[in-house]
Amino acid sequence: MNELKITLEAVNPAVLWGPNNEYFELIKRSFPKLKVVARGNEVKAIGDEKELTIFNEKLTAIIEHLDKYQNLSTNDVSAILGESARPVVKSENTEGADVANSSSEVIVFGPNGIMVKARTDNQRRMVGSIIKNDVLFAIGPAGTGKTYTAVALAVRALKNKEIKRIILTRPAVEAGENLGFLPGDLKEKIDPYLRPLYDALDDMIPADKLKTYLENRTIEIAPLAFMRGRTLDNCFVILDEAQNATDMQLKMFLTRLGPSAKFIVTGDVTQIDLPKKQQSGLHNALRILDGIKGIDVIYLSGKDVVRHKLVVKILEAYGDIQ
Repeated sequence: MNELKITLEAVNPAVLWGPNNEYFELIKRSFPKLKVVARGNEVKAIGDEKELTIFNEKLTAIIEHLDKYQNLSTNDVSAILGESARPVVKSENTEGADVANSSSEVIVFGPNGIMVKARTDNQRRMVGSIIKNDVLFAIGPAGTGKTYTAVALAVRALKNKEIKRIILTRPAVEAGENLGFLPGDLKEKIDPYLRPLYDALDDMIPADKLKTYLENRTIEIAPLAFMRGRTLDNCFVILDEAQNATDMQLKMFLTRLGPSAKFIVTGDVTQIDLPKKQQSGLHNALRILDGIKGIDVIYLSGKDVVRHKLVVKILEAYGDIQ
């Protein structure tokens, strides 16, 4: 008897094997002469050499299909197993094509096969823009997914080894960047203001790996004030809630840009929490940086809201969107 071992490196096993291992069971039934076992990211098959060769070809074709379309269905797996080892190219007029096209918007795979996608046109524009530009402003009201999409793009860059670190920052305006009156150590003082960034990371990185990344500073989450004096290179940096940064703070942040870094600045100009005597620097930054090559601005709108449908009506009632 011969043995074949395959290590799954480029795909998420949870997605490859399908919900409740449906696709894996389908593959096993197609090769009754083989003993097929999957543990973690390793697949082992035992049996006749000829059968193993066919098994390897079919599984490779399924993996290639998943890598190309970022999606698998029972029909896809059945077609590959039953007809040829080549990925099925669906007609543009079929429902399957719609699934394949929409699934190509996956930015990153999270724990347990969670697929984090660009779900709106402007979110898709963010995905395309950060490839071409080193600085991206994503401006829009609450619920448009600007921060979530930005974090997903940063995690993808880290997983693809395009950068070495992720730095997530936002102004802690509620405490005026002076957190001394809050109880606890520094981390406990600033965490409440940075919680939304942690929440996004929880959806995209397994808990144990995220803990390691935070401990070894592969991922750093800190208030905007902590960026002063640094050169941020070979990293993906996100400034969230930029409407709460002053003119000088935004200038300070943007001039941290290193030669091999990507910056995304997110903000909602309708929710400025700065004291009345302080003006947001976001409007000014958008004005003076307009037209500079390598800097892009994407405005998200009510059409991009991905929260509860009532959020759109709430934003309309408050006049944040038209």
